[in-house]
This record gives sequence, C-alpha cells and structure tokens, in this order.
Amino acid sequence: MTREFIPYEQALALKELGFDEPCLATYHKELHTIIPIYAKYTNQDVIKAPLYQQAFRWFREKYNLDGSMSVDVWNKKTVSYRITGGIENVIEADSYGSLYDIDSKEFLTYEEAELVCLEKLIEIVKNK
Repeated sequence: MTREFIPYEQALALKELGFDEPCLATYHKELHTIIPIYAKYTNQDVIKAPLYQQAFRWFREKYNLDGSMSVDVWNKKTVSYRITGGIENVIEADSYGSLYDIDSKEFLTYEEAELVCLEKLIEIVKNK
C-alpha cells in the first residue's frame, strides 16, 4: 500500500509549499519510512505523507493546476501527463486563456508519469 503515498522528497517539498491537509500516514524525518498517523511521534519527527490523489487535488484547489495522466489508446504501452490551468498573475495567458498547457514525453509506466507530473507541479509553484 505504500506506493499509494507520494515519495518522501515530494512530501517534504509539498510541506515547504504549505501543504497541511489531514493524511492517513506520515514519514519519519530521519528514517524516511511511512508510519501510521496514530504512532506516537511529535510533529517535529514526522512529515505528512499524502496520497497521490490528495496531492493532485491540492494543486487543483489551491493553484488551479490540473495534472492528468493519459495512456496511449493505440498500443497502451506508453503514458504521458498533461498540466493545464494556472496561477493568476504568473505569466500571461495564451490565446486560449490557459496559463499552462504542458504535455510530457511518453513514459513506460503510469506511476513514472504520475511522479514526474507531480515533480513538475511542485517546480511550477516553487518558481511562481
């Protein structure tokens, strides 16, 4: 079940961006392992471990950035991601009114595309 949670490095980056939503588990700061939320650690010892769906929802709700994955419909062997939406006053919108419309290269797995998409969302917000 641990693969449902975003990796430690991305959880830490989300915390630095202000992510503070309730989560099912946390990461131990020193061990970088997932521990249940009810474990008896102080907030100084842990970082919230959001699920991928929580992280993507947070970017949609807070920054109007939507990251989505797409499986190649012809051969179903590659996956790509797309980021649309945008942060107001960051860059000028294109002629369609979208601040971001980013298509990725193709990846061999859904999970790889999902992680790279999450990293790109973090990068966009950090550089705003």
